[in-house]
Amino acid sequence: MSGLMKAVGLVALLGLAACGGGSVGVHKQAGSSAALARAPSFGDAHPVAWTGQGPGAYPVHGIDLSRWQGAVDWRTARANGVSFAFIKATEGGDRVDPGFAGHWTGAAAAGVPRGAYHFYYWCSPASTQAAWFIANVPRERGALPPVLDLEWNSASPTCRTRPAPEVVRAEVQTWLNMVGRHFDQTPIIYTTPDFWEHNELWKLRGMEKWLRAVTRHPSEAYPGTDWSFWQYSGTGLVPGVQGPVDVNAFAGSREAWARWVADRAL
Repeated sequence: MSGLMKAVGLVALLGLAACGGGSVGVHKQAGSSAALARAPSFGDAHPVAWTGQGPGAYPVHGIDLSRWQGAVDWRTARANGVSFAFIKATEGGDRVDPGFAGHWTGAAAAGVPRGAYHFYYWCSPASTQAAWFIANVPRERGALPPVLDLEWNSASPTCRTRPAPEVVRAEVQTWLNMVGRHFDQTPIIYTTPDFWEHNELWKLRGMEKWLRAVTRHPSEAYPGTDWSFWQYSGTGLVPGVQGPVDVNAFAGSREAWARWVADRAL
């Protein structure tokens, strides 16, 4: 998963917390040997020799993807252990991912729970970007909560702005509030270790987190932080998906996953 606003106050924070879904992190503890036995065996173009607790400790895995993965055989992907998908929908205030519609309908037809994500663009107001996401993503019963992808646009030819941390957090909160109210579910935030640390994202309250950590466990990359999803590779090889794809683990058991979906789906 590779215009600035004033900071919102406590009332906005409480308003977001009042949206549907109260979970802000499933857990950060070790999986069991039973979970290890049930984990799907995805390949990896650049495998990591995990020391300590690795992705195999978690039984529920999924993918995140965009136009770059092309057409997906969703039934094959599901049969081989893809339990969820997060699909890129929008970027900034004027871009829709060309692969979104096809991935969205294809995953649903195969019975794969899926949600949409927005890639944040740091040269456009949060309110504009939230309105764009709302205009282009269906409010569909059974969909997973919306996701805000937070990372620096290091490869962007048009925006390499890096606002101050307090401005970043204010903009993020604006997007979360607007999208959370529309979908009646608290959005999830996705981020990377450098972005998390530089912008002190732990100061935002009521967040459910999806964390990238491709060489170490999230407990090492984000000490003391609860999380629900762990992106453990950007080079996964999954049957039904063309070429490398981001692969992720859910932080709980299969039973916890069923409860999470029941609580957090739209």
